[in-house]
Amino acid sequence: MTKNELIATVAGKASMTKTAAASAVDATFNAITAALKKGGEVKIMGFGHFRVVKRAAREGRNPRTGKPVKIKAARRPRFSAGKALKDAVNR
Repeated sequence: MTKNELIATVAGKASMTKTAAASAVDATFNAITAALKKGGEVKIMGFGHFRVVKRAAREGRNPRTGKPVKIKAARRPRFSAGKALKDAVNR
């Protein structure tokens, strides 16, 4: 599903215009992104849990030359599906 398909689905299910649905979807994504940027978590009961994990610096290899390459430490977003979402997908 693309973002435009998500907006169309939200507009249809919530009986709102696509413009209003686009604003709602964008506001949701922006709120989740802002919380993760601050290092927080977003828990949506029954759906899932968004969080940020820290990855330590490490040494990798350039696949073309085989030379060692330093990979910087980074923060990465992670999502864990909730029980209700897992159950719905497995039905």
